[in-house]
Amino acid sequence: MPLKIATWNVNGIRARQVQVEEWVAREQPDVLCLQEIKAAPDQIPMTLVEMEGYWCYWHGGKAYSGVGLLVRKARFPDRPSFTHTSFDFETRVVVAHLPALTVASIYVPNGGKDFPAKLKFLEAVDEHARQAHESGQPIVLCGDLNVARTEMDVHPKERKPRAIGQRPEEREILERIISRGLVDLGRALDPDNDQLFTWWPPWRNMRQRNIGWRLDYVLASASLAARATRCPVYREVGTSDHGPVVAEFE
Repeated sequence: MPLKIATWNVNGIRARQVQVEEWVAREQPDVLCLQEIKAAPDQIPMTLVEMEGYWCYWHGGKAYSGVGLLVRKARFPDRPSFTHTSFDFETRVVVAHLPALTVASIYVPNGGKDFPAKLKFLEAVDEHARQAHESGQPIVLCGDLNVARTEMDVHPKERKPRAIGQRPEEREILERIISRGLVDLGRALDPDNDQLFTWWPPWRNMRQRNIGWRLDYVLASASLAARATRCPVYREVGTSDHGPVVAEFE
């Protein structure tokens, strides 16, 4: 069975509860990283708190930010250790320590209110990736990184040189993160697709017309990425303004 690692900014776990449950039952990801859950742990619906068949960890606050990590028991029978990085603020990072690899669910600030704080957060992600690379530890960084990597990752109708999420200083840090022995699986496995987006503005049928940005990533250490076979975006799934991204490995 292939290993499946997925990421999804759900834009409110309570609003998307049924969609998440149905999609997980259908897709059966081995690891699911969630972002923008917008709920404290005591607000998570009981059927999700300990979803059947999964080790679950919820890390959020009321109505803002927040991340979750679900690990399938059939693939990983021992409960993983869940930790937070030193740069976790506003409940934006959780890491699962699995046999032979670690997986992080990351929600980068969008930067609209405090752009310097976004750059500082991205620099901290880079330092985390650097340390993991130097230690030889295989990692997967998943999540809404809130940066469109290149012009190709933004629909022509949405390209704006000074728009936050498309600025050169953000892209430079993202490239540095990827240079730490990581592979951007979405782009590596679909290098010529200029219609590969994961977020769509929630108006004027932008999602239906696929006028969007690629903001959600699965970045995997090269040793793991060498076994990756596909990394599609599920644009048709759910009512969040983001679609799930699923990486599969041999």
